[in-house]
Amino acid sequence: MPLPTDPLRLGANYVPSSGWFYSWLDPDLDANRRDFADLAGIGLDHVRVFPIWPWIQPNRTLVRQRGIDDLLDLIDVAAEFGLSVSVDLLQGHLSSFDFLPSWVLTWHRASVFTDPAVREGLAVYVDRVTRAVASRPNVFAVTLGNEVNNLYPANPTTPAASSAWAAELLGVVREAAPGLLALHSLYDATWYDPDHPFHPADNVDLGDLTTVHSWVFNGVSALDGPLGPATVSHADYLVELAASTSLDPSRPVWLQEVGAPRPDVPEQDAARFVRALLDHVTPNPALWGVTWWCSHDLDRSLADFPEREYDLGLFTVDHRPKPAAKELAALAGQARRPAAERRPALVCEVDLRAEPGRRAEVAPGSAFHAEWVRLRRSGPVAIVTRAGAADPGHLAARGIDTVLTQA
Repeated sequence: MPLPTDPLRLGANYVPSSGWFYSWLDPDLDANRRDFADLAGIGLDHVRVFPIWPWIQPNRTLVRQRGIDDLLDLIDVAAEFGLSVSVDLLQGHLSSFDFLPSWVLTWHRASVFTDPAVREGLAVYVDRVTRAVASRPNVFAVTLGNEVNNLYPANPTTPAASSAWAAELLGVVREAAPGLLALHSLYDATWYDPDHPFHPADNVDLGDLTTVHSWVFNGVSALDGPLGPATVSHADYLVELAASTSLDPSRPVWLQEVGAPRPDVPEQDAARFVRALLDHVTPNPALWGVTWWCSHDLDRSLADFPEREYDLGLFTVDHRPKPAAKELAALAGQARRPAAERRPALVCEVDLRAEPGRRAEVAPGSAFHAEWVRLRRSGPVAIVTRAGAADPGHLAARGIDTVLTQA
């Protein structure tokens, strides 16, 4: 499937301004229209939407058509505003809450990733929902779920089982909708945690492009503050780790989640943080698009969320644009993405494909990360493996003209 890369795709992860994701229980299409008008008004071209798995499949052998119809209605409303849609299937994990059906809990306790009956039920769900959304011309992608690796360790798994689970369900998506992008979404433990059972190779081998989620509350902001070079370059660093790990030097990377979380990024620093982040990552030739987390703030009448979750929106709950919205609007107003120039690359001695147990050696604060950040202050810097550095074709495909080694 052709992957448009110019102009850069810009969108938002859709969090309804009224009722958060609980709004799926009482759909209000006029409220959705107000939200999508906000996003289209700043020039965004797509949204990522999150139907809640147990509300569509409350029993392993029951997939509710009404729940699917509600999703299709939302997709049609997005089309009214010229927004294309990516659908996440398995929620799964959202903003510190896990949404799992009763048939995998308590007396029915079973791992989402390893239990054969659960996987059989999931395949039915994935097939039904994917076939339905593929009927809408403004749907361009299906992601298995939102950061599905957050469901571990409550759902035990192994690296082999995690990989097989994703490959199996991506196969279901492709059979149900061969014209859509089929994607696998993982949070950054897959890149940084040496013991995590979801490996970097899964991120770059499974699915039609690579997705990365960049959050500076993972410890990056503690290195040098909200506007420090490590913080504002973290999204670019993750895109580079992904590009260097892929066997395909032309494989695109979608920055599928990125945001300006408080208190790591105080309100007074938000505009400068967003501008610096975008200035760093948008020239990256591997970058397919940026999808901001999230569209709208979380209403403070809803209880028990982590404090940072309430203020991540591009817009307030009463539809006022925030600094991130204004910066994304400025970027959307550019005719084309910034021109990617040829650049040097820093050799990473850790082979993340073959040596996932060494992931801590590339994590924020590691010696390799610190050296990359130091070099990045002078301009774009790629990351390349030792094998990639010895391959002229790989270097040329990624726009690399000089190979540097760690001091």
